[in-house]
Amino acid sequence: MMERAAGRGVDRLVCCGSAEDDWGGVAAVKRQYPLRIIPSFGLHPWYIKGRSRDWLANLEGFLRRLPSGVGEIGLDFAVRDADFQEQRDVFVKQLELAAQLRRPVSIHCRRAWSILPEALDTVGPLNAGGVIHSYSGSAELIPVLQGYNLSFSFSCSITRSGNTRARRALLAVARDRLLIETDSPDIPPAGLEGPNEPSNLLLVAQTVAELLGLSVDDVAALTSANTLALYGALL
Repeated sequence: MMERAAGRGVDRLVCCGSAEDDWGGVAAVKRQYPLRIIPSFGLHPWYIKGRSRDWLANLEGFLRRLPSGVGEIGLDFAVRDADFQEQRDVFVKQLELAAQLRRPVSIHCRRAWSILPEALDTVGPLNAGGVIHSYSGSAELIPVLQGYNLSFSFSCSITRSGNTRARRALLAVARDRLLIETDSPDIPPAGLEGPNEPSNLLLVAQTVAELLGLSVDDVAALTSANTLALYGALL
């Protein structure tokens, strides 16, 4: 998978943890590909029920041992039987830890867009920035969230012509806040089946280029520069 990605010009990848039992795996991938992987450790809202009593201390330990981001963290009100207050509390604790350590965050948000700004208010504009990954919110919310020092990443879902919401949002993003991703192994691009993988990033770049009236090389240069601005201190 890493070689296929390199063959299509994907030189660096952010690898996000989502639960305590995969943080060690993220660290192992970083050791195997030290120049190509940017690690990130977080407790995703899907997995908060399985957290240990010491989850926050464990998370801080990983963050202090490795230059790394905080994520994936966030809010997901589409989860069945979710405890929304518990999600918010876990999310805010991780935002506070990221602010304390000056680390960028990677945020997952689904059906919680009205709550997200209020949660972000607990720490204010993020001192090391962050990204809302696989952005699926409205175009109108972009300026509000940019005020918290957030960037916006568009995934393979934008290659689907029916995803008009994401395509409208893309046009509202400031160029210096634009990022792209695959969201591997989820959300394969239009016309492809099976697990998604980082080599498909080129297809996202092609779609974004078409929508913005840019060349693929321009999109690659722009989003690479924006990624370095966000994660460069961790390299």
